[in-house]
Amino acid sequence: MTKKILPFLIPLLACAPLAQADIDLVAVGKVDGGYQDLSPRTATALENGVAGNILGGVGSGLAYAGGNTFIALPDRGPNAVAYNPALDDTSSYINRFHTFNLALAVNPSYDALAVGSMPYILSPQLTATTLLSNGQPLTYALNGAPALNTTSKYYYTGRSDNFNPTRKSTNSFNARLDPEAVRVAKDGKSVFISDEYGPYIYQFNRTSGRLMKTFKLPNRFAVANPRSYEPGPDGEIAANTSGRTANKGMEGLAITPDGTTLVGIMQANLLQDTKKYLRIVTIDIASGTTHEYAYKLTDGSGTSDIVAINDHEFLVDERDGKGLGDGSAAIVKKLYKIDLAGATDVSGVATIDATTPLVTKSALPFLDVVAKLVANGISATEIPAKIEGIAFGPDLVVNGVTKHTLFIANDNDFLPSVGGLANPNQFFVFTFEDADLPNLAPQTVAPFALDKNDRG
Repeated sequence: MTKKILPFLIPLLACAPLAQADIDLVAVGKVDGGYQDLSPRTATALENGVAGNILGGVGSGLAYAGGNTFIALPDRGPNAVAYNPALDDTSSYINRFHTFNLALAVNPSYDALAVGSMPYILSPQLTATTLLSNGQPLTYALNGAPALNTTSKYYYTGRSDNFNPTRKSTNSFNARLDPEAVRVAKDGKSVFISDEYGPYIYQFNRTSGRLMKTFKLPNRFAVANPRSYEPGPDGEIAANTSGRTANKGMEGLAITPDGTTLVGIMQANLLQDTKKYLRIVTIDIASGTTHEYAYKLTDGSGTSDIVAINDHEFLVDERDGKGLGDGSAAIVKKLYKIDLAGATDVSGVATIDATTPLVTKSALPFLDVVAKLVANGISATEIPAKIEGIAFGPDLVVNGVTKHTLFIANDNDFLPSVGGLANPNQFFVFTFEDADLPNLAPQTVAPFALDKNDRG
């Protein structure tokens, strides 16, 4: 039986002016992550006792798919329930992406002077859940293969030991996948998903969820001695001197408006690089050719996403781990503008550090999310710790003026509540004008209809 999700609204909040005067918070919507998603075949309890079709963590990545349609991405599954530290408490959760309708409705009761009033209402509607698979056999640990596997369909899972320990972490036939960012191909027929475990970038068919192509990163991004766990003297970081930091691989992914180039950003520095110095990787979709650029964190502990403004400018989501879900007050959730035009390719640089030429980056953030939300009546302790998915959405016309939209989502780690507080999946919607991003030329996606007979 198909389970349906009930739409929920966060209480409407007041709009208060900030220094970012032309960027306004216009709507906040939420989905309770405790509901089931639309993959009833995965409902069997996981190793940690959590239902395999729990709807949670949908904001690890967010991509615009045209109209009011967005793709929302959960990561490797529920691992906040302790049951096996040797596996980082990961489970055989089958990786997936969700299709959402995020239409904005005019709020007929909106009062610009009234506290608790917003101009738009957002009621997220889940319309599809698509499971991710490969047509070729994958490497699983003992008892790590999903029961849904067939001789022609092998599902990816978040379980951390589903890999070949004799190969580098970028072995493209590992079954483990930790999805962190998603973008839709220009023709609308496929999605690109970045992974932390490899790291890799995968291209999946949007209807069936089947792998179409793997984009392998240069060997400098791989760890030679992969592990299924991170902490301790025998953990993955201790076992390697180069490659991506454990659980901090390719966190963000953009696609240029012409649909030809993927742009990924690491969450943290590679083991061989200096702390706070991250690598951005561009990948030509047709040829697989890569280039690398150096980025320095301003005040966050890592990056969570990147979205294209045009073919050379991007917004980067930089954040700390503070806020709702962490039991603390949010501090850093900022979007900075960067420019790759004229940037130095650092592909041949063994270690990037303070001497390495950096991409051009705005001194001040384009959007300070914490400051904007606090100014709109949201306590810093209620701002999600993991602000991770960002996407431009459809334009709005307000009093004859065209407004652009920016949708921001959070990853709630599959925990509907933390410490007695509700911890939902949230979508924050901001509007801005041409003057705020004068060179905005967002990607357009061709119309596409899902074939419901060939999904997941």
